[in-house]
Amino acid sequence: MKKLLVVVDMQKDFIDGALGTGEAVKILEPVKEKIRKAKDQGRDIVFTKDTHYKDYLMTQEGRKLPVPHCVKGTEGWELDGGLQELARDCTVLEKPSFGSMELAELAQKAGYEEIELIGLCTDICVISNAMILKAALPEAVVRVDSSCCAGVTPESHRNALEAMKVCQIEVI
Repeated sequence: MKKLLVVVDMQKDFIDGALGTGEAVKILEPVKEKIRKAKDQGRDIVFTKDTHYKDYLMTQEGRKLPVPHCVKGTEGWELDGGLQELARDCTVLEKPSFGSMELAELAQKAGYEEIELIGLCTDICVISNAMILKAALPEAVVRVDSSCCAGVTPESHRNALEAMKVCQIEVI
């Protein structure tokens, strides 16, 4: 069975930077452990990176969330230090929006039967990518590990998990 682990936006700005939260900091070690296990099992791993540019505040997202973050080339755009090493031999996709069509195309082309997502933020980018992947591969098992995700708030994290369950995305 072809299995994929997707590590969503585990970047400094979402962990302890411009949009960081205590919940994001708490999942860092479980995320690293999940990645190590996936590597040991020979699973494919894709990291996504939220990627904005200097004109971020002029974009639709920037006008609605006027906090510059994940600007390409800045420290906040980088994966957390411990994750940079783990990502070294993995695919890393830059995405300009919440969800990645490139990720969905990659998953379709490879024919993954099981896709697990972890990372940040549950209620924005994790849910967006989970929904896109489920639409692109309706018969694949799409799963989110709630212990390796964090939302903008604990409440929005829980709400996103419930929304995904309704859309036949497994939440563990």
